[in-house]
Amino acid sequence: MPEAVERALASAEFRDVRARDRLRSLLQSDLPPRLGSPGEGFGPSAVFAQPPHDLPALLRLADELDQLARREAGERALVWKCASCNARYAVPVSLVRPVSIRCERCNTPVELSAPHSLGEESLIDPFLGVVNTCRRELAAFFREAMARGWPVLVSEGERPGAAAGGDSAQQ
Repeated sequence: MPEAVERALASAEFRDVRARDRLRSLLQSDLPPRLGSPGEGFGPSAVFAQPPHDLPALLRLADELDQLARREAGERALVWKCASCNARYAVPVSLVRPVSIRCERCNTPVELSAPHSLGEESLIDPFLGVVNTCRRELAAFFREAMARGWPVLVSEGERPGAAAGGDSAQQ
């Protein structure tokens, strides 16, 4: 399971069990998953949730993932990289204004303006931004799957993001 997905599901619950633990138990139980592979590079699939029976629990999980993403967002910073030496610079979003500075390492000018940034990261833990994006995307996918009546399948695979999926067309 990719680390971002694992961390995204680590503290969320599905039917009184940690979602990450349920996912692991489905994929690593003594009995292998019974459904076919969703595509090339994936193993057999197991049903994580199926409408209509799991609808309320999956919607609660989606709400919990959204709440975790909002709560753990923390202070955000825009990030830039020096074109010459790849030194990274971060400025809290609330303090960003267009300015040019000299790189501390190589003295090359670095434009610190929002359009030139590499994106936003959490000041506390840069990987947390990836985890929170994963939480939001999983929450949106779970809601759409239940609205359309799709089962949510899980499968192990070599490609990133292979831990969660809907019907085989929805990876």
